[in-house]
Amino acid sequence: MAKTLPSVDVVTVGVGWTGGIVAAECAKAGLKVVGLERGQKRGTEDYLNVHDEYRYAIRYDLMQNLSKETVSFRNDRNMKALPMRQLGSFLLGEGLGGSGTHWNGMTYRFLPYDFQIKTLTDKRYGPNKLGPDYLIQDWGLTYDQLEPYFDKFEKTAGISGDDKNPFSGKRSNPYPTPPMKKTPMLTQFEKAAQSLKLTPYMVPSANVSEVYKNPDGETINACQYCGFCERFGCEYGAKSSAEITVVPTALKTGNFDLRFNSNVVEILKQGNKATGVRYIDTVSGEEFIQPANAVVLTSYVFNNAKLLMVSDIGERYDPTTGKGTLGRNYCYQILPGAAGFFDEQYNTFMGAGSLGMCVDDFNGDNFDHSDLDFIHGGNIALTQTGTRPIGSNPTPPDTPTWGPEFKKQSIYYYTRSFGIGAQGASMPHKQNYLSLDPTYKDAYGLPLIQLTYNFTEQDRALHKYISARAADIMKEMGAKTIVPNAEITDYNIVPYQTTHNTGGTVMSSTPEQGVVNNYLQHWDVDNLFAVSAGNFAHNSGYNPTGTLGALAYRCAEGVIKYSQSGGSLV
Repeated sequence: MAKTLPSVDVVTVGVGWTGGIVAAECAKAGLKVVGLERGQKRGTEDYLNVHDEYRYAIRYDLMQNLSKETVSFRNDRNMKALPMRQLGSFLLGEGLGGSGTHWNGMTYRFLPYDFQIKTLTDKRYGPNKLGPDYLIQDWGLTYDQLEPYFDKFEKTAGISGDDKNPFSGKRSNPYPTPPMKKTPMLTQFEKAAQSLKLTPYMVPSANVSEVYKNPDGETINACQYCGFCERFGCEYGAKSSAEITVVPTALKTGNFDLRFNSNVVEILKQGNKATGVRYIDTVSGEEFIQPANAVVLTSYVFNNAKLLMVSDIGERYDPTTGKGTLGRNYCYQILPGAAGFFDEQYNTFMGAGSLGMCVDDFNGDNFDHSDLDFIHGGNIALTQTGTRPIGSNPTPPDTPTWGPEFKKQSIYYYTRSFGIGAQGASMPHKQNYLSLDPTYKDAYGLPLIQLTYNFTEQDRALHKYISARAADIMKEMGAKTIVPNAEITDYNIVPYQTTHNTGGTVMSSTPEQGVVNNYLQHWDVDNLFAVSAGNFAHNSGYNPTGTLGALAYRCAEGVIKYSQSGGSLV
């Protein structure tokens, strides 16, 4: 029998960047907030001596326990979906801070084109450039409408940047802190890009370049360039994340109750109103009901969609009929690029998650697609993230994969090779979607979320084109050997690619096109909000966190407005 707790104004499901932002803003506004985090408490004191590559980068100590909950996967509907038993293609975070704890910190704003992609693509190239199987749609919110929220997130996180991207949307303010250090590798990339008439700029970074105090009074320290960002927490408190920014801000108000080991299994509903959530204490096994005037789903893409599905809220997408929106528009990212092998040495072992130089000349609609069989593109970058020894054994083509020659080449090229990579945009396709698995369940008796996904012709064409552009830059940099990334075929969930999953709970301008409105308020249940990268109608050629942070601030504003007046906010 579940124990019913006293009601609160707001309950959030998950306490990472989105949950922390919503909690901080609502608590500052005087609302009583409960944050339910299924993982454990953690902070900078827990990350001391974490430069253990095997524990964190190989065995994924900060990630979700797949023996309790995972996803099932298939490439198409004719295949049987099977559970992902070991983390691979993407890494799901768990615990305070969520995936924002182990991220690299690259913090871009999506392009103005992204938010009006259908309108602007149709205007320039005519309707249906990709054909009817691609579910391209505008987001229901423009860049200019979202700009103040981008600005607020960047100030909260202390983002370091140089304002030299000519393709970005207009900014109301410069970056709060200067760009990171420009290393010899990055300078070489910059000169090569400029010689090709491209426009390089420093990657916007949450590895903060100098000590910074944000508007809420939280201090973020300066990056030490240790090379242990991705898959690690930062013991210096220099990689901006929820546990050193918005969560302390929320707790200081006295209006925020943060509970750990609290796994939400159901959104409770009466009529067209959410009444609260039911959750399980994963240590004691006890069940609780947390009533609330507003419920905000702030967990990862898969979990937000899953909770709506198991709670029977909204119409699930049917790929046969095209009806329903819940689970539709699942997107990922592709990774074009090229590796280069040099005779000169670089200090590749040093770096930071967001230390890099990039170009946007082949991103968005910044170049003419008239004679190309794809739309959008990708941000092309050289990043110096630190090459850790276990996961970094670069060798030229035709090198044996073991034995004396492999060892010799691996040691030689450890400091003489690097890659120029791109994050290729991903367009929604009618056959790529999320649903509930009919066979497999998690440790709490709920169906697994089922991922049906494969790369498309759009993906393959974009990947080939952008890899060639990356190879052009690598050639201009003087690489002795250049190896463009192999062309992609079918998506494989086993090797790591990127934790940039999007879609499933899409934001839209009408209920027929998505799950939530542009305040991230559910179209059918007006006191229910859902904010994650699941709100993206497609995935851009950038890291998603900057745009996600902006949407979280927009959502928080919506929750506060709802608490004052109720009803639909649009």
